[in-house]
Amino acid sequence: MEKQIIATTNAPAAIGPYSQAVKVGNMIFTSGQIPLLPTGELLTGSIQEQTHQVFKNLQAVLAEAGSSLNDVVKATVFISDMNQFGEINEVYAQYFGDHRPARSTVQVARLPKDVGVEIDLVAVTK
Repeated sequence: MEKQIIATTNAPAAIGPYSQAVKVGNMIFTSGQIPLLPTGELLTGSIQEQTHQVFKNLQAVLAEAGSSLNDVVKATVFISDMNQFGEINEVYAQYFGDHRPARSTVQVARLPKDVGVEIDLVAVTK
């Protein structure tokens, strides 16, 4: 099965030796997105603002791959402070609405650039 590297200028470029996403067949695997602006500048704001930026990045990557948040089957949420879970979850729910993909949420000791949240997704295309 052929794999396709997904890249868009509407989300921040990879800051290491990885791709924004990889598409294999009808499956899309995004790399974890943190609250970087498409310019590469770090958004430093509340955990809600950070989470909104993460979702904007993920939407841009999925769109480039021919998919959307409605096609997500699995989400992994990494947070640096489980006490912020409720605030992150409120923003998360705004983006998925009634769509309920499988999800794991993990508190980690540290995230890239010391951000509060990182999310990666697995989605399908039609």
